[in-house]
Amino acid sequence: MTRKLALLLPVLVLGACATPDKAPPPAAEAPLPAPVETTPPAVAKPARPGPIPVRPLNVKTECKFRDETGYNGALKLDVAGAQVHAFEAKVNIPKRGACRFDLKDFHQTRELPAIELSQTRGKCIVRVWEQGERVTVAFQQCEKMCSGSSYPYLWPILNDRRDGSCA
Repeated sequence: MTRKLALLLPVLVLGACATPDKAPPPAAEAPLPAPVETTPPAVAKPARPGPIPVRPLNVKTECKFRDETGYNGALKLDVAGAQVHAFEAKVNIPKRGACRFDLKDFHQTRELPAIELSQTRGKCIVRVWEQGERVTVAFQQCEKMCSGSSYPYLWPILNDRRDGSCA
C-alpha cells in the first residue's frame, strides 16, 4: 500500500498543479453610470452692438475723458439731422503730444450712412457714426492735426448717449 501511495502521490501533486483554481462565480455586473455631460457653465456674452442704422444722426454732447495712463481729452459735438453744427476735439497723449480738431478747419462731405468731415486744406477725414447707444468719432490721415509723435496713438472717441460720457 505504501507503494501505491508513493505512485499516487506524485500524480495527485501533478494533477493539483495542472488544474486551475476555480474562479469565483461572476458577480452581477452593475450598469455603468450615465455619462455626465460636461458642458461649460453658461457665460454671459457681452451685448454686441446692432447694425449701424441708416438714418440721420442727432447727437449733442460735451464731455471729457481720462484713463489711468493719463491719456485724456474733450469732445464737443452737435449734430442735428446729420448736419454738423459744432465739432471740437482735443486729445492729449502723454509723452507724445496732442491732437486738436475744430469744425472751422473742415467741411462736411457726407451725411449717410456716416457723417464725414474733410479737412479744407489737407487730407484729414473725421467720420462720425452711431452704433447702438454709442456715437463714434474716428480720425483718418490726420497726422498734421497732431503734434510730436501723437498721431499713431490717437484712438477714436466714443460717446455713450445713455450717460453722456466719453472714452
